[in-house]
Amino acid sequence: MRAVLDLLLLVLDLYTWVIIAVAVLSWLVAFNVINIHNDLVRSIWNGLNAVTEPLLRPIRRILPNMGGLDVSPIVLLLGIFFLQRVIAYYLYPLFARF
Repeated sequence: MRAVLDLLLLVLDLYTWVIIAVAVLSWLVAFNVINIHNDLVRSIWNGLNAVTEPLLRPIRRILPNMGGLDVSPIVLLLGIFFLQRVIAYYLYPLFARF
């Protein structure tokens, strides 16, 4: 069971980096540093959005409109960090005996 928890923590770490990549990429697109009309940039953008939007969309519906500021990635990252702590401090020690 500890292997499953280790795998889950690894997936959560990777997903954290994907969320950060989406945030940075959105800033680069917004400030015209990179062009979304480029095929490579568009495929990376679509791939990252396909992975993150299912979790960010419900958070955006709950949060109030803050103009052009999107804080949903921060809320999702806080949720991931909380889940990692719960796993590390409460679930992981339960399976240390096995």
